[in-house]
Amino acid sequence: MILGLDISTSITGYTVLDYEGNILACDHIDLRKEKDFFKKIQIVNSQLEAINDEYEIEQVYVEESLQSFNRAAGKSLSILSKINGIVSWLCYNMFYGEPKYFGARSARKLCGITIPRGSKAKMVTFQFVIDNVPGFEVQYTRHGNPKAGYTDRSDSYVIAKAGWIREREEAKDTD
Repeated sequence: MILGLDISTSITGYTVLDYEGNILACDHIDLRKEKDFFKKIQIVNSQLEAINDEYEIEQVYVEESLQSFNRAAGKSLSILSKINGIVSWLCYNMFYGEPKYFGARSARKLCGITIPRGSKAKMVTFQFVIDNVPGFEVQYTRHGNPKAGYTDRSDSYVIAKAGWIREREEAKDTD
């Protein structure tokens, strides 16, 4: 089974896929109310332990953290890289193997998602998952927007699905 993670300091999305690429679990960990960095890590660790108890994860795929932005975002990128590294280490220890990484653009491309120029990639990806993934459930606010965490779930699905596709391609190459 494959675990896909979209790691963030505010909301971390995760998806577990079976051997056929079907969703077994797709959820998010809401960290917005917790201000302490290390408590955020503990919360994510607890959820990873629950996933480990329920599923036999064979490979973990993680969305690479952003490498550049603007100067104002420097501190945020630093914190994001830090949490990404720590969660990757937790996965390495818990699932007995090094996580593999995907850039968001590469994962979307593998899944057949194209982002029109000027569009917001996160929302295009979200709509693609809604339209093409049976069983992907969404809750909306009273204003018709997706509730917090659902776009993170769709991003984690794309990372997991890209990993699943890559695993299948690599299996074909060894046959």
